[in-house]
Amino acid sequence: MYRHRVGRSMPVETRFLYSGIRVRHLAKSLAFYRKLGFRIKSRGVMEHGGEWLQLVFPHSYHRLELNYYPKGNRFYEPFRVGTEFDHFGFYSSDPAAWKRKAVAAGATTATEFVEGTQRIVYLRDPDGNWLEAFGPAHPRRRKAPKK
Repeated sequence: MYRHRVGRSMPVETRFLYSGIRVRHLAKSLAFYRKLGFRIKSRGVMEHGGEWLQLVFPHSYHRLELNYYPKGNRFYEPFRVGTEFDHFGFYSSDPAAWKRKAVAAGATTATEFVEGTQRIVYLRDPDGNWLEAFGPAHPRRRKAPKK
C-alpha cells in the first residue's frame, strides 16, 4: 500500500491490484488459466455489458483479470496483435485525487464514470496504455486540523 498526500488534504491510499487482459472467448481462456493453476476469486458483469473474471494464483497477491467485451460494447475492438493487454488496475480511496496526480504526471483521461457506489477512472499513460483507478464515488473527507 502506498499513501501520498494530495495538496493539504487527506492522504490517499493506493494499491496496485491486478493486470487485465482482453480475451476473445471467456470460457476457453478460463479453462486455459485454470490448467496453469489459477482459480476464480470473483466475477461479474459490468453495467455496459462486458464480463470480467478475477483470477488468483497460489502464493501470489497480484491478480489477473480476464475481460470480455462483446461486439457493440463501447470497449469492444477487433483483436489485432498487441491489443490483448487491457489495463492495470489500482484501488484508490479517492479516485479523483489519483486522477489529478496521474494527469499532472502526463496521463490523459480516456473515460470516467460512476457504476453503483464506485467511481471508475480510465487514463492513458504517455504510450497509450490504459490505467484504471476505482474507489468510492463519494470519498469521505477528513476535517482539516484546527489551528
